This record gives sequence, C-alpha cells and structure tokens, in this order.
Amino acid sequence: MPTMDFILSLDQGTTSSRAILFDRDGHVVATAQREFRQSFPQPGWVEHDATEIWQTQLGVMQDVLARQGVGASQVAAIGVTNQRETTVLWDRRTGEPVAPAIVWQDRRTAGVCAALRAKGKAGWIQEKTGLLPDAYFSATKLAWLLDQVPGARARAARGELAFGTVDSWLVWKLTGGRVHATDASNASRTLLFNLQTLRWDPALLRLFDIPASVLPQVVPSSGVLGETEPALLGAPVPIAGLAGDQQAALFGQACFAPGMAKNTYGTGCFMLMNTGESPVASRHQLLTTVAWQGPAGAPHRTAYALEGSVFMAGATVQWLRDGLQIIQAADEVGPLAASVADTGDVYLVPAFAGLGTPDWDGHARGTLVGMTRGTTRAHIARAALEAIALQTADVFGAMAKDSGIELKELRVDGGASRSDLLMQMQADFLGVPVVRPRVTETTALGAACLAGLATGFWGGADEITARWATDRRFEPSLPDSERSRRLARWRQAVERSRGWVEH
Repeated sequence: MPTMDFILSLDQGTTSSRAILFDRDGHVVATAQREFRQSFPQPGWVEHDATEIWQTQLGVMQDVLARQGVGASQVAAIGVTNQRETTVLWDRRTGEPVAPAIVWQDRRTAGVCAALRAKGKAGWIQEKTGLLPDAYFSATKLAWLLDQVPGARARAARGELAFGTVDSWLVWKLTGGRVHATDASNASRTLLFNLQTLRWDPALLRLFDIPASVLPQVVPSSGVLGETEPALLGAPVPIAGLAGDQQAALFGQACFAPGMAKNTYGTGCFMLMNTGESPVASRHQLLTTVAWQGPAGAPHRTAYALEGSVFMAGATVQWLRDGLQIIQAADEVGPLAASVADTGDVYLVPAFAGLGTPDWDGHARGTLVGMTRGTTRAHIARAALEAIALQTADVFGAMAKDSGIELKELRVDGGASRSDLLMQMQADFLGVPVVRPRVTETTALGAACLAGLATGFWGGADEITARWATDRRFEPSLPDSERSRRLARWRQAVERSRGWVEH
C-alpha cells in the first residue's frame, strides 16, 4: 500500500481556482492554477459561472496530482478554502446552478441593506451575527435570487433547491451530491447564523424571507465530512477541512493566541485578529466572526475573530492594468511606483465596490484626488499601492480600539505581500513591524492544517506553530508626525469618495 504522504488543499479564490499539494513538513510540493471569467452585467454587479468554478477547481486538483505522479491513495485528506459570501443556488436533482453566482463584491442589494438600517435593524442584526447589514454578505444575495429567478421561491419551498457559499458548492460536487454542508466560519458570513447558538437563526431567516430547506448543514472546520467521488481522482479521498479563506489564513499563520493578527493581500485585503473563545462586539464597525471550529489539538473548540475588510487590494492593481491600462502586467506596478519618491500628494481611494471597514459605505465610489499637470502614471501607481496600505491602517486602528490590545506586529500573506515596497509602506503607515512568513501560501496551508489535524496527519497546533518561520521583518521608518499627517490626509480623500451614488 502506498503511504499517505500528502494533503491536498483546494483554494478557490475570486479570480482563480488553485490546488496545492503539501508534504508532512508543511512544504509546498506542487501548485496548479486556472483563472476563470469575471462578469459585470450591470454597474455594481459582479457574477461568476459556478459551473466554471467547479470545472477549473476539478481541473487543477487533477493537474497537480498528475504533475507530481501522486495517486489519490497517497493523499491523506483534502482541505477546502474559498472566497466567502459568494452565493450559489442550484438544483438538488441535476446539480446545476439555476442562475449565475452573485460574488461577494456585488452591490445590487445595497438598497435593501440601507432600508434595513433605516428601519433600525442594524444593531439587532449585529448582536446576533457579528455582522453589519451590507450587500457584501450572502443573505440579501440569496433573497434576490429567490425573488428574481422564475419559480425559485416555489421550488425552494418544495425542497428542490440548495443554497451554499462556494465551499458548499464544491463539497456538493466533490461528493456527487451526497453532502450539503458548510463550516461555521463560512456560515458566520451569511447574516443568517447566530454567533451565540452557532446555529441558523429562525428570526433572521424570517427577516430575510429565506426558507430553511435551502440551507446546508453546519459542520466543524476540522473533521471528516465526506469522501470524494472515486471517479474524480481515481479513488475516494476524505474531505476533512473546510474554512473561509481569511479564517484559513489566520490558522495557517499560526495565530492561535488571542491578540495575534494577520492581513491577507489578495483581491481584497482582510485583517483578522484572534479573540479567543468569546465573540467580541465591535464599536468601530469591525465584523465579529467565527475563526474556526473543532480542530483537534487547537487551543479552543470554537475560536472567534475580529475582522476588517478592504474590498479593493490586488483588484486595484488589476484596475491599473485592465481599466486604465497604465501597466501591462501586475508585477510592473512595483518598479513603476518606486520610480518616484512619493505620490506628489495624490491619493487614490479605490471605492469601486463601495468602502469596507471602518466606513461601510456602499454608495462610495472610486476617487483620484490631488492631481496636477505634473502627475504621471508613476504617481498614480504609487498612490494605488499606498491606498492598499492606508486602507489596512484604518482597519488596524479600529481593531486596536475594539480589542483593547495594542497590536505589536502584523503577520502578512497573500500575493501582494511579496512586494517589499508595499510591505515597507505598510509598516510605515502602521507604526509596527510587518512580518512575512517563509510560506506565504497561508490560506491553502490553513485548509491543509485543518484537514491534517482531523485525520491525524499532524499531531496538533504546537506542530504547526513550530514550523512557522519568518522570511522578512519590515520595521517602520516614517516619523510619527509624518505618519499622522499622511493618515489625516488620506481620511480627507476618503471623505471625498463617500455617498457618491444617489440613493
């Protein structure tokens, strides 16, 4: 019998599907990646083809094993991590989506959320879910689909339709429709999950007019929940880890102690801080969320986190490439930005999908201010990188206030964390060290660790902590007075972006 020497991590992101094979030392053995189409059918709308998500994810998992000559019998388990909040509705009988998936960035239900706030529901919703009523989350997206897809409400009432975020969709397809499940970390991003009871909340289901029959079962983030269809990989493989991408990254960064924080630089930017066994209510418009549930050997059965969300990080660079076309490839932005000493007092507020933490303004839009005849594309490129770091600094400040903890450092990961220029900007605007680990694939690693702990592939959280190692530490170099001035100037620019869309 071949030995089970690998964990396969499926990292389903906003713009691409990836599969990463990890060995027993937590090292990346092989990676495969495929991009898929982004659809923008109307201003503020963002959609994906859920079938294409599945096909690209299946393709890369098959590719990565074939490339290494690894058989399914050598894979101890699969861990799944995913873009969160993106909403899929499908036919239970055929396994086919009934409409395009509505992506987390989509703003079509911003008006519904504004109406809930106007009715005074925001505090009640936040008390139950830890979230704010915003189009970012899944509940209003699902309600929209049920209302707008012909016959969907009647079919849902008859039990014919299934809802899920992307994790649930992948698990359904991986298991041939035998398992309809999500984990607590993903469930806590729907506006339908009660943080205290850790169950779907009947009062929230009534508020959003969601029938319970469409909902997945909530399972632990670490635990065997099913097996893959044998035909997919040649043999059945246990699915043993499930977590939203940002919670998976927190786990992969070994942020197991309360007060430890990480920031992931992907399409968006997401900072999470472990708050331990109890949810912490935010006073500064942060989100309270489940970090993970159930890993054997982890410090807590259920761990909670505070989260700040920046909607446009790597997507800002994509806009420079695809929208403005001032760069041909994303990796050109660093050298272009470094070709000027500063932005010339130019600020880019990338509120293309509204503003996240701490403003939560779905009616804000992208703004470029401070330009003169001397402004060049290099200044705009540098302003774009600074915008990523400045948005993160806003989140960092809110997190310190909410937690009452003075954050001593920030662990970073994600594609843009490889930019030394951006990481130095980040340390300068935060005023604390920024620490980049040797393994920056921490989202995929977190999913692998959750699966590995569930199956005994790894012994416990101490083993994960022992393997975490620093690649580089960025120390702040900006004087405090200049940092304060720049942050204040940034907030002036943010205010100019707010409330642009007419209500």
